[in-house]
Amino acid sequence: MTVALPREKARTRLSDAASGLLYLSPSIILFGVFLVYPLLRTIYLSFFRTDTQGTPLEFVGVGHYSTLFTSAAFWQSIQATVGFVLLTVPLTILIALGLALLANEKLKGIGIFRTAFSATMGMSVAASSVIWMFMYNPSIGIFNRFLEAVGASGVQWLLDPQYALLSVSLATVWMNIGFTFLILLGGLQNIDRTLYESADIAGTSYWTQLRAITIPMLSPTLFFVGIISLINAFQTFGQIDLLTKGGPTNATNVIVYAIYKDAFINYNVGSASAQAVLLFIAVLLLTWIQFKLVERKVHYQ
Repeated sequence: MTVALPREKARTRLSDAASGLLYLSPSIILFGVFLVYPLLRTIYLSFFRTDTQGTPLEFVGVGHYSTLFTSAAFWQSIQATVGFVLLTVPLTILIALGLALLANEKLKGIGIFRTAFSATMGMSVAASSVIWMFMYNPSIGIFNRFLEAVGASGVQWLLDPQYALLSVSLATVWMNIGFTFLILLGGLQNIDRTLYESADIAGTSYWTQLRAITIPMLSPTLFFVGIISLINAFQTFGQIDLLTKGGPTNATNVIVYAIYKDAFINYNVGSASAQAVLLFIAVLLLTWIQFKLVERKVHYQ
């Protein structure tokens, strides 16, 4: 029996590593070109004054960041973003969880409801936004028709700063429910049924089972959808562009839309890059906080 020499072992490990990198190279190249390079380029441009094409002209250091922190419009976009996230993320998860619990029951014809609950996944943001635009229409929209039917006056849902952010948030919740519902339903169906059978034998009520079995066993899935929903909420753009364009009076001008306007309408690429960097840092910190504070309460099987 021969024993491999240390040099031969090192050569074998090096060969294995080279083979692994070769197989990973397409993903590494795509990741570098479409994620790493744009991130580094954005950080670089945030320290420069640029022309309309985004070409750096003058190094300004942290000048863009200083201007942002003293800008009322920037803080208004932060306020709109926080309000939008607080309205959409918890509501989406709660509604999707309720629908998933209902769809997980063994009832006749439940497959039809599962399809209906997840139908929003098959619709683009543009098509969904058009549907909600008609529903919010002050003349023919279903919401104002309902208000008029009960004797109340109509509302300018997308034109009134008091209702615009809420209106866009409700539309976003509807758009995101399908994906969240499917993920939570999959998590529910992976829970060991013997746990419920034992609870039924012990005479445990449904609500006790929900609190003591379902939620703890579903916690990894809830943790996942919480992180994904938070990140997606910070990146929301399409429905805001189609429904309100950041208005009225910047009431729905979330930071992603503010970045778009600075970069492609005002051609202030340096300021837009600085806002993008701040958004990246904020999402990174919030995700890290979620992992630190919430993951310890996750019950992994």
